[in-house]
Amino acid sequence: MRREKAFRGISKRLAVHYLENLGGELVAGEREDDAEAEVAGEDWTVKLSAEKVSVGGSLQLTEVSVVFEGEDDAVEELVEKFTQKAMRAGG
Repeated sequence: MRREKAFRGISKRLAVHYLENLGGELVAGEREDDAEAEVAGEDWTVKLSAEKVSVGGSLQLTEVSVVFEGEDDAVEELVEKFTQKAMRAGG
């Protein structure tokens, strides 16, 4: 299964931290916002990238693009838990 989502208002570094708390490990890339990263768990992988997006006028936010891949049940559970963490952060 593959699911793609975008989250605004959180940093890629924080997204990587959330995924590590959910059982993943940073296996490629960097935590910083201007680099891509990959975090892997037992039966899933997540690729992350970030960019600044305009949300009106001169206001910009970081948008983190997240691609979840893996076994159906594992991805569904991971997306739900990650989304809850990201929403609490303001994303």
